[in-house]
Amino acid sequence: MHLHKYEKIWLVFGTVCLIAFLSIVGVNAFAHDHTPAGGIETIDPEKVRETAPFNEPGVKKLDDDTYQAAIVASAFAYDGGQTLTVPVGKEIIFKVTSTDVVHSFTIDNTNVNMMVVPGQVTTKSYTFKEPGKYLIICNEYCGTGHHFMYTEIEVTE
Repeated sequence: MHLHKYEKIWLVFGTVCLIAFLSIVGVNAFAHDHTPAGGIETIDPEKVRETAPFNEPGVKKLDDDTYQAAIVASAFAYDGGQTLTVPVGKEIIFKVTSTDVVHSFTIDNTNVNMMVVPGQVTTKSYTFKEPGKYLIICNEYCGTGHHFMYTEIEVTE
């Protein structure tokens, strides 16, 4: 089989571009720690309120540098206890699950964006660098009251 000179050039050019593109995407994904959220841990959606840590939703201190926020998403609300308050510069492990339909858990101006699926516990770790109030919203349409599904997390010094 004989390939014309221009065919060889285009084949080499296409292969080099493909390798360069995949290398750039791969390096950026690992360099910026872009990894899929959790979802390996499962939970019975009927017994979420009876299962730890969701039986007492809210923020708990695990050690000096780590906190855990257990949050339950349900029709048009996030239940994270009274107030979600976390310290700046500490690792926050968000554990989120749903009792009814698929929701989203997105913290505005951060890279925290998780799908919350009934029967699964989604986990994401994040460290806030700036104090302030951060809006938590649902980006997955979950019903007629979807636009009311938001809350805030306060990051303090």
